[in-house]
Amino acid sequence: MIRKFQQSDLDQVIDIWLNASLSAHDFIDSGFWKSHVAAMRDTYIPSSETYIYEDNNTIKGFVSLLNDTVAALFVTPSEQGTGIGTQLVEKSKEVRKQLTLNVYKENVKSVEFYGKCGFKKVKEQLDEHTGHPELVMSFTS
Repeated sequence: MIRKFQQSDLDQVIDIWLNASLSAHDFIDSGFWKSHVAAMRDTYIPSSETYIYEDNNTIKGFVSLLNDTVAALFVTPSEQGTGIGTQLVEKSKEVRKQLTLNVYKENVKSVEFYGKCGFKKVKEQLDEHTGHPELVMSFTS
């Protein structure tokens, strides 16, 4: 089931974000992700429109939209590849007719996933926080 974020979801969402970030971005020092937990908790999640994928009262993934940007899409690492991410992207497309996102170029699995979901590469740039190359991708229905 996909539903709107509730404040009581915050701890689980942060855990998913951190664990999935560490798993997907092994090319970035783990300290970077750990140092951003407070910002995710206090700023990014509260300022976004977030949807939760929940199964049997367990949150397994989430997507956060900030205007027309997919600011975050994360699935519990053990649940990746089960269709949860695709369902969260589809929910995002229902909510917004046009979407953009940034994804690390080195995160090949995610780049391929977004491509399969209909996102097209728009440009490449360096992430200002890590210095790693990232792709800007967009989707228009």
